[in-house]
Amino acid sequence: MTIAVLGTGSVGRTLAARLVELGHSVVVGTRDPRATLTRTEGDRSAAYSTWQAEHPAVGLATFADAVRAADLVVNALPGGATVAALEQAGTDNLAGKVLIDIANPLDLSAGFPPSLLVKDTDSLGEQVEPAFPQTRVVKSLNTLTAALMVEPAALGESSSVFVSGDDAEAKRTVTELLVSFGHDDVIDLGGIETARGTEMFMPLWLRLMGSLGTGSFNVKIVR
Repeated sequence: MTIAVLGTGSVGRTLAARLVELGHSVVVGTRDPRATLTRTEGDRSAAYSTWQAEHPAVGLATFADAVRAADLVVNALPGGATVAALEQAGTDNLAGKVLIDIANPLDLSAGFPPSLLVKDTDSLGEQVEPAFPQTRVVKSLNTLTAALMVEPAALGESSSVFVSGDDAEAKRTVTELLVSFGHDDVIDLGGIETARGTEMFMPLWLRLMGSLGTGSFNVKIVR
């Protein structure tokens, strides 16, 4: 597949690199490709040009150009920036495509640990779907650190990952991709409203990371 990964941070880079390893054609989407490649030290994506040189098979384009050419789109952007960035990508460009939303609506305005921008009766996944009604949104992978999203076997034993969405075919497509990453326990939670549960897992995930001193962990649903 041709896959657009929106976001130039560590999560986007990790996904893009793994997808290329699996034989996919990958383009990373950003607001301004030239600015992304020329950012100075201290910026969040300062090292992107170095990473790009190490991964020459990964393309770089504007959100709109990346999405226009893609069969499938991965949202690896910060939660609060997601809807605005997808608007830049273009409603028509997103129409009919599967969008894997891996973002969490973290609110860091009051410092760490963050709270959630939406919760309880809403979720980021639910906000994306009505904003882009012709896009087939599937929430997944947002309960894992980036390295385990794409290499779950690094834990040494099976663990669980979740999908939420209203389009059964889109969830099958995402599940196939997850299995190709090595996930062997993919649990379908139901409609997109079930993204509330996985997004609200983040406060616990952050506390676990602090307690364990690492993000290299996951949950296993024993049944």
